[in-house]
Amino acid sequence: QIFFGSYEVNKLKSKHLPEFRRHIGVIFQDFRLLTRKNVFENVAFALEVWGRPQKEINELVPQVLDMVGLRDKIFNFPPELSGGEKQRVAIARAMITRPDVLIADEPTGNLDPYNTWEVIKLLTKINELGSTVILATHDKDVVTTLGERVITLDKGKVIKDDPTGKFIL
Repeated sequence: QIFFGSYEVNKLKSKHLPEFRRHIGVIFQDFRLLTRKNVFENVAFALEVWGRPQKEINELVPQVLDMVGLRDKIFNFPPELSGGEKQRVAIARAMITRPDVLIADEPTGNLDPYNTWEVIKLLTKINELGSTVILATHDKDVVTTLGERVITLDKGKVIKDDPTGKFIL
């Protein structure tokens, strides 16, 4: 059995999936930005899908872009952004709905060292604001520096659960 709050995930019927998914935000390694939408529109998209009023979207998007340091890029399109900026847009989009859990799938895999640590700082801040952050990474330095719980998987099975944050293969 797998529980997420009151949801028994492995028994969820498809009609309940949309409600369940509202509790989860996802950040992908390859950003998954909409190239024909600017930064504002990419972040707003998550709220539009939920049917949030435009007034709320207009208030929240700039606040979240401030938090990720991209207020000055609000009208830029993804091809005009660096890799680190694209990842911060993806983070803003994932967090604007205030998910209970944020899953970050190799969010620093395509970034230089500076942007890697900028993203890690953002994820730490999101965690401090109350979201659980699940970080999937192969970056030994990130794991060691964070010193948080590390669950090691092999072929989908847990082979190690270390509360002290050691990276061991």
